[in-house]
Formats: sequence, C-alpha cells, structure tokens
Amino acid sequence: MFYFFEMLIMKFTKLIRNLSFLLSSSIICFVTSAQTYPNPTTPSRIEIHALPTQTFTGDEFLKGSTKGVVHMLAVELRIPQVQKAKFPAVVLIHGSGGLGSNIDMWVHELNKAGIATLIVDTFSGRGITSTVQDQTLLHSLAMMVDSYRALDMLSKHPRIDASKISIIGFSKGAVASIFSSTTRFKELYGSSAKFASHIGLYTPCNTRFIGDSAVTGAPMRLFHGTADDYVNVVPCRAYVQELKSKGVDISLTEFPDTQHGYDSPLSPRKVAVPTAQSTRQCQFIEKNKGELFNAQSGAPFSYSDPCVQIGAHIGHNPESTEQTVKSVVSFLQTL
Repeated sequence: MFYFFEMLIMKFTKLIRNLSFLLSSSIICFVTSAQTYPNPTTPSRIEIHALPTQTFTGDEFLKGSTKGVVHMLAVELRIPQVQKAKFPAVVLIHGSGGLGSNIDMWVHELNKAGIATLIVDTFSGRGITSTVQDQTLLHSLAMMVDSYRALDMLSKHPRIDASKISIIGFSKGAVASIFSSTTRFKELYGSSAKFASHIGLYTPCNTRFIGDSAVTGAPMRLFHGTADDYVNVVPCRAYVQELKSKGVDISLTEFPDTQHGYDSPLSPRKVAVPTAQSTRQCQFIEKNKGELFNAQSGAPFSYSDPCVQIGAHIGHNPESTEQTVKSVVSFLQTL
C-alpha cells in the first residue's frame, strides 16, 4: 500500500512539474506577445463621433449662405501610443473615391509619429459612395465646411492641442484643405479656431476665387505628380508663385513619373479610370462673389462644357509616397 501511494505521489509530482513548465512557457509566450504586439501604428484609443454639418452648392457657398441642408457625418479620431497630455492632430479629407487605402496609410504613418488623426467621411452621411463619375453630387467647397466643423470639434477635445491642428486633403478634398486657408472663407464658415497648416496632395488649383490670395498665414504644402492627367499641376505652380510673392510660407513639390492618387498602396503603378470626370483642361474664375465662369469661354461654367474630359489615370508610386510621407511628417513635427 505504501508503495502504491509512493508511486502515486511521484506521478502527481511529475504532472505538477509538467504543468508548471507548460504554464511558465505560456506566460513567457504571453509576455513576449504582449511586448511585441503594440505595433507603433496601433492607436491607444479610437473614438467615433457624429459631426453635424451643412451641405451647400458651390454658388450657395460662395454667396455666404447660412441655410444649407443639414447632415450628420461620421468621423474617427485615433490617439497615438505616445504618453503625453495633448497631441498635435491632422484632419484628413478624402477625394472623389471616398475613404481608401491611402487614408489608412496616412493614419498609420501619422499615429506612428505621435500625431493624432481625424478621418472625416464626407460621403456616407450624405448617401454618396463616390463622385468619380459625377462631381456634381457634392461640391468640393461643401467639404470645406466639413473641415471647419471638424476643426471646431477637435479644438475642444481634451487630448488635442488646439494650436497644432493641421489638415491634409486629397484631390477633391485638397480643395478644402488648401483653400480653407482663404481668409474670406474662414470668416464665412470658420470660427476662432485656426488650422496650423494646410497640406494638399494632387490639388485642383484651376479655380481662382475672389480674394483667394488673402490667406490666414498658416504654412501651406502642396504635392503633385507631373504625370497626373486627372488634375493638372500647372495651375498650382501659378497659385503657389503668386502667394510666395506675397510672403506666404508655401511650397509645391513635384514628382516625375507620378500619377494621380500616387499614395494609394493598393493601386497598380498605372491604371485607367475610363469613367472619371476630369476638369484638367478647364480654368474657372469667380465673378460677382458667387458665380463661377469658364475662363476660356467667358460663360457660366457647366459640366457639359467642352473642357470637361472623361477618362484619366491613377497609380501608386512607392518612391514618391515615401518622400511625401517623410516630408509631411518632418514638417508637422516643426509646428
């Protein structure tokens, strides 16, 4: 009987040892996993907010209307891992295709650099999926109103440094990000809050608004591919040069062999978008505060004008993307 209990105790002891080894291995694995899981791009907190805004036509916006159609948009705020009381932040305004892989890429890169991000979905709350084929579904100036409302919301957030909120826009959204610097527009639809900087990727600069050279003074950075046949870079050169002559801190970085939407990592190097509606051959000018005219014909602009083209290209350029990200992050860290 004693021998039986002795053998039982020995087996039990061996079992405990085996369990202890397995448990310790599991703990080691868990600790290792816990130490390596938090990728630098993983946010410490994610918040989804409702953003009330108004929708205006281009003419209504330019005439200073206050009676737009009320809409509720969804925005996503991501707080980086860095331990600090308040963060610099960037408002991200997408282009005609809506939220895509480029927005996700920018969120990760900015969060990794310790910069909070606010993604604004300007489409879904309005029942829009894309404006690629029909730009009349939402005027780019209406997206500027969304930008100002996003700025107001962020400037009141306890984790955000209200003096360091910048804006980055892409294509259609870059009209909002760049021209929200215009003093006239800020006085019409903005508030006391001010963007710390304005950044635009492949920005449509082919519309000249009344007073668009009078800006808030916040630095401005534009990035564009010279091979872009969706949005022409040439008007941006003239606009940037004009503002530079007035002492504005503004620059335009151009990348050769680079298509529209070059920062979208899921796009091929070059792909046709045969149904894309493009105004690359158009030049617009505002007259009488509220009327946009075709500069070539002298008549009020319409998307049926001959200058409006159908078909363009997009494509990812990894080298240009890397340079743009490095430049933007370095710039934001100096503010």
